[in-house]
Amino acid sequence: MSDLKDILYKELALKSKVNVEGINVKPSIFKILELGTKYQEQIHGLFEMDHVDHVGTLFPCSFTSPTGLNYNFNWDPRSEVSLEYHDNEFYLVDRGKEQFPIKFFERPYYYGLKTTDGTAMSHVASFNPTGTVGVAYSNECALKDTGLDCLFCNANATKNTYAEAENIKWKNPKQIGETVAAAYKHDNGQHVNITGGFIPERREVDYYIDVAEAIQEHVGAEDFNGTAVIGAPKDLSVIDKYKEAGYRTIAIQIEIWDKNIFKTICPGKESECGGWQHWVDALEYAVGVFGWGKVRTGFVSGIEPKEKILEGVEYFAKRGILSLTNAWNPNPGSKLEGHRTPYPEWHLDLAKKTYKIFKQVGFTFEEYFDVSPSADFLVHDIFRIEEERLPVFSK
Repeated sequence: MSDLKDILYKELALKSKVNVEGINVKPSIFKILELGTKYQEQIHGLFEMDHVDHVGTLFPCSFTSPTGLNYNFNWDPRSEVSLEYHDNEFYLVDRGKEQFPIKFFERPYYYGLKTTDGTAMSHVASFNPTGTVGVAYSNECALKDTGLDCLFCNANATKNTYAEAENIKWKNPKQIGETVAAAYKHDNGQHVNITGGFIPERREVDYYIDVAEAIQEHVGAEDFNGTAVIGAPKDLSVIDKYKEAGYRTIAIQIEIWDKNIFKTICPGKESECGGWQHWVDALEYAVGVFGWGKVRTGFVSGIEPKEKILEGVEYFAKRGILSLTNAWNPNPGSKLEGHRTPYPEWHLDLAKKTYKIFKQVGFTFEEYFDVSPSADFLVHDIFRIEEERLPVFSK
C-alpha cells in the first residue's frame, strides 16, 4: 500500500471516531461562520443526528479535510474530538492535538430560493456535497400511534422538538419537483433520495408516483436518478409501480439481520409489514424489477453482533443488493437514547469487510452512489481510497 493510502486510512480511522463520538465545541465558535447565509446550516427535516438537542442554535452540516475526505458534523459536548479557530482557519483537534485545518461547505445556491408557493427550498430538500439531494417528505412516522416505533429511531422526537421552531412541514410533489430541479441546475445535484416516516402502503405508492411525475416535469428528464425508500409492501407487485414511475433505484431498509433481534428492535416492521422474512422477500423481488446493483437495504450497525451484520451484507450482495452499514447513533429522543454504539475501530473494521464483500461480487462505486442517501459513508471513502478517486491523488 502506498504511503498516501496509509495516511488516508489513518485519517479514515479519525473520521470513524468523529462519526461515533461527535465533536465537542462551544456553539459560539461558529458566530464568525455566517451559517445560514454563506455556509450550509443543519435543518432537521427528519432526524436529529447531533447527540444533544439544540433548538435555536445553528450548527454546520459537514466539512472537508485537506485530503478531500468529508465529515459530518455531529455535536457532542462529551467528545474528546473538538474544533479550534485561529489564524482565520478552523482546525480539527483530537485529544488536544491539532490534526489539520478544515473547510466547511458553502450553502447551496438553491437554499436561497423559494418554491412557487413561497416555501423555502432549503426546507424541502437537503443537499450533500457529494451531489445527493435528500427529500424527507414526512418528518414523522405513523407507527407512533401504535407505540411500535423502531427503538433506534427519533423521527417523531425530532418533529416534536424542531418542527415548529424550524417550520418543517409535509412536502407536496410540486414543491419537491421544483426544488430537485433547482438543485440539479444550480448545485450539481446528481441523485435524489426520497424518504420519510412510515405511512400506509397505498398512500405511499400513490404519493411516490406523484413525486416522480413532478420531478420529471421540472427536471425535464424521465430518468432523474431517484431512489424511492419504501416499506416492504404486503403485495410485492406494488414494487413494479415504483420502477414504472421512473425511479432508477429502490431502498427497503431491513435495519437488523438477526430475525429475533429484528422483532424486538423493529416491532412495527415486524407486525405491520409481514415480518423479517417478508422484508427479505421484498428486497429479492425488487432486484427482479430494478436489476442487479439497483436495490439497497441498510443495517443500524452496532445493535447486533458484527458477524450477523456481515452475514446479512453477504447474503444480500450475492443477490445484487447493496447494504448501508453506517454507525448506529443512539439519537436523542429514541427509545435507545443513552445506550452506546461500538468503538470507532469496530465500525471501521465493519466498513472494510463490507467493501471487501462488495468488490468480491463486483459492485462499483457508481452503483453504491446511486442507491445511497449520501456518498460520505466509510465504505464510499474506502472505494475512493482504493480506486484513487480523491483529488489528493492527482496532486
